[in-house]
Amino acid sequence: MSNTKHRPPRPGVSKARIGEILRVDHAGEYGAVAIYKGQQAVFSRSPKTRNIAKQLAHMEEEEQKHLDAFDALLVERDVRPTVMTPIWNVAGYGLGVVTALMGEKAAHACTEAVETVIEQHYGDQVEELKDSEPELSATFAQFREDELAHRDLAVEEGAKEAIGYPVLSAVITAGCKAAIKITEKI
Repeated sequence: MSNTKHRPPRPGVSKARIGEILRVDHAGEYGAVAIYKGQQAVFSRSPKTRNIAKQLAHMEEEEQKHLDAFDALLVERDVRPTVMTPIWNVAGYGLGVVTALMGEKAAHACTEAVETVIEQHYGDQVEELKDSEPELSATFAQFREDELAHRDLAVEEGAKEAIGYPVLSAVITAGCKAAIKITEKI
């Protein structure tokens, strides 16, 4: 018998789990871009809402960078995107338009609710992947910081002062969480 100690394999995250993570994150960034486009479609029409339109355009640019990174990761890791993409596109754009039509504070409430769910989601993934996928974990940590900045700006701009904020926030939060669960598998 050999004196060589057998070490257990390094704990890792399965390829299937990585696929779920990338599929969900790709869909989330896709949805975020659609939300910001929907909101800008409303706010860019009036000089009175030029400031929020500029804020939304900046956030959309950051989300687009995240989406581009996930597009590359899906190809690199041979992961298919969700079949729900067309639905998430329509739902995201529609959510953006509806919340913008409700006013600036409602649009910010939408951002605050979505970004809160997403930053928590990224935080969980950073922890899950830190040992077995440190590069991916670091990427998600950076994206999480961007989402936190979006959320914080939305709060500063009055998200929690939106009419019906508790209900609006709860509905959007529940929708995001449901979309995550659906997208993991489909």
